[in-house]
Amino acid sequence: MIEIQGLVKSFGHTYALRDVDLKVGEGQFLTIVGPNGAGKTTLLRILATLLKPTSGLVNIDGLHLASRSDEIRRRIGFVSHQSLTYDKLTVEENLRFYGRLYDVVGLEERVDSLLQLVGLRARRHDPARTLSRGMQQRLSIARAIIHQPSLLLLDEPYTGLDQQAAEMLRTLLQTVNEESRTVVMTTHNLQRAVELCDTVAILTSGRIVCEMKNENLDLNRLREIYWTYVGNGVTS
Repeated sequence: MIEIQGLVKSFGHTYALRDVDLKVGEGQFLTIVGPNGAGKTTLLRILATLLKPTSGLVNIDGLHLASRSDEIRRRIGFVSHQSLTYDKLTVEENLRFYGRLYDVVGLEERVDSLLQLVGLRARRHDPARTLSRGMQQRLSIARAIIHQPSLLLLDEPYTGLDQQAAEMLRTLLQTVNEESRTVVMTTHNLQRAVELCDTVAILTSGRIVCEMKNENLDLNRLREIYWTYVGNGVTS
């Protein structure tokens, strides 16, 4: 689903990504961990076609990012730090709006099934601005998958959530992954990193320094490996 070779992204004389190589298989759940400023958001924004690489090769679902970005956008869903929803529209109006952008067939049925999936049917007529942070995240995920994308990108989706909201989000992501979508999630929270993923990658100073399968990888082991490559600075 994703093939990256020699990816470099610089902003002036500052390098956010340096010679990143990465492959993500179809249906795989990859979690990328690293400290603040490691380049996690920059990497996801490139995969989401929102930033152009300085150099290197990026292919998504067999399509070259540099020349096929319009087609790629229709195959991905992106959940970022902003909800990318419209405050004045209701919950269902937001989903209907994005569904029309993607020409979703059977839109009303799709909206209804997503509201059920993310637990927002009771709030469907409420303006998005009235939702809690956790509910906004659930709406953001529904927005991101309304067109049934092959690839779901999640940039620090747990940020700002309380424990109950975080648990609901974890359950939702598990459901999404069971639909055989490819998922790439960034986080600085090591506990979240090992909960759902197939593979964990450590990104620091713009480089992927380690990749590990999640088989037999528990939180304590991940902390040890993270310390080796990054040092302290994680909170959980």
